[in-house]
Amino acid sequence: MRIETLAVHAGHEIDPGTGAVTAPIYLSTTFERAEDGTVSKGYFYSRLGNPNRAALEVCLAALEGGGAAAAFASGAAATMSVLQCLAPGDHVIAPIDAYHGTTILLRDILGPWGLQVTFADMTDLDEVKRSIRPQTRMIWVETPSNPLLRISDIARIAELAHAAGARCTVDNTWASPVLQRPFELGADLIVHSTTKYLGGHCDVLSGAVVAKTDDAFFQRLRTIQMQGGAVAPPFDCWLVLRGIRTLPYRVRGHCENARKIAEFLSRHPRVEAVHFPGLPTHPGHAIAAGQMRDFGGMLSFQVRGGKDQALAVAAKVRIITRATSLGGPDSLIEHRATIEPPDTRTPQNLLRLSAGLEHADDLIEDLAQALA
Repeated sequence: MRIETLAVHAGHEIDPGTGAVTAPIYLSTTFERAEDGTVSKGYFYSRLGNPNRAALEVCLAALEGGGAAAAFASGAAATMSVLQCLAPGDHVIAPIDAYHGTTILLRDILGPWGLQVTFADMTDLDEVKRSIRPQTRMIWVETPSNPLLRISDIARIAELAHAAGARCTVDNTWASPVLQRPFELGADLIVHSTTKYLGGHCDVLSGAVVAKTDDAFFQRLRTIQMQGGAVAPPFDCWLVLRGIRTLPYRVRGHCENARKIAEFLSRHPRVEAVHFPGLPTHPGHAIAAGQMRDFGGMLSFQVRGGKDQALAVAAKVRIITRATSLGGPDSLIEHRATIEPPDTRTPQNLLRLSAGLEHADDLIEDLAQALA
């Protein structure tokens, strides 16, 4: 089935008791056992399994073309759980430009625990290759990256990982399964902050990991999910599953708006640089065109001047909302360096923009008056 059909039907079944087309929310924390003490209906305690979470995991695996999925309480919990599947002394190669929460997990939380990490420019395959050690067990890819929208060649990096006996994990949050299919390019694991495009409405916090195969590594991840307890709650799973039903059509709107905004900003005299892979001038444009179906709904741009000039632009928007996050119907803008650690590599004059689903002309007019 095409992804539009999968988005509507995967994980959705008619409720056998009532005939309801939309599944109920199962808030119960415990489930009745049979008289002999066995688990007769598939569930017995919600941390270990819940019908809403099971339905979402079936849907996510189908969307990405994977063998299994695990839903977590947040994208950070999903990332943390993948990394906890490794052992002290194992080595991870991660992007220099990436979501700062992933950097903090690797460097400040799991580094003291014994995980080794090398931060590399993932757009430079020679640098990635030089970073590989005998202890390398995972190469982490984030493409497009946050916040500079750098593009990494998933297929080539997956080849390097497999040649070294390592796994290739792709954070596919910014692209979504509608635009990018990491498993088809050789990836082993896909991570999502389902808070973003998959949920799609800025009203749910959750994350997920999808595995290409339901192997021993994924079963370790499943153990960490259940015993660690960072599971996605039933209502959150229900909300994400509901959001996914319109995902393909929402993503098209996000992409169209982002492209029009990027083209406008690239011509504006007060804009120093625009980071959007859909622009032919973007250094990763050719790779993105080959591994993505479209270029996504995210962009960032640098205002001429410095931090004060960038903040002044963000302060003047009227339709666009000054807020963190992305992937919802509202367009969001933020001065990214403000919310990142003091040692951030993000330029001080950079604004990150999540193109929402408003009319593109209204968004462009809003940016025009803010830049005036």
